[in-house]
Amino acid sequence: MRKLKLQVQLSVDGFVAGPDGEMDWMTWEWDEELMKYVGDLTEPVDCILLGRKMAKGFIDSWEGRATEQGPAEPFSMKMDNTAKVVFSQTLRHIDWKNATLADRKLDDYVNWLKEQEGGDIIVYGGAGFVASLIRHNLIDDYFLFINPAAIGKGLPIFTGRLPLRLVSSTAFDCGITAQHYQPVKP
Repeated sequence: MRKLKLQVQLSVDGFVAGPDGEMDWMTWEWDEELMKYVGDLTEPVDCILLGRKMAKGFIDSWEGRATEQGPAEPFSMKMDNTAKVVFSQTLRHIDWKNATLADRKLDDYVNWLKEQEGGDIIVYGGAGFVASLIRHNLIDDYFLFINPAAIGKGLPIFTGRLPLRLVSSTAFDCGITAQHYQPVKP
């Protein structure tokens, strides 16, 4: 069975963005070790899940970067070429490359995807979409990239109690700590 991984950047106080979606508190100057960590995390991934709000910025951004030369080029190509599933209650069709629109309820579709042959599945957001996946207990691995900043208020993804087991914690020179958790199954 395929695993669903969450990779998300969080503030120290647990927000994925400021109250109006601000992301100016995030650490963007990643060191080589963190880039390798993310490369290893995404290497077995062959499907990306996105909510409608996150999809436009995410897909357009990676399509633009995929043609740039430089050290991030292999990762940019991976993000651009990987199949994407967009979840929306308002969109009726999408025209993005390598993207399809989910055609059934969130938990039914994700469980169906997990039963298919293939590599891992990863979700990047947005906040409301990820919170829904968490509420439905659909995430198998949480990769929380804790940024060295507290922002006081913002958009959370954890809205209820969720027992987790720490698998690993890795600190990087750029200030980010990657914490890998798995849900504690009853």
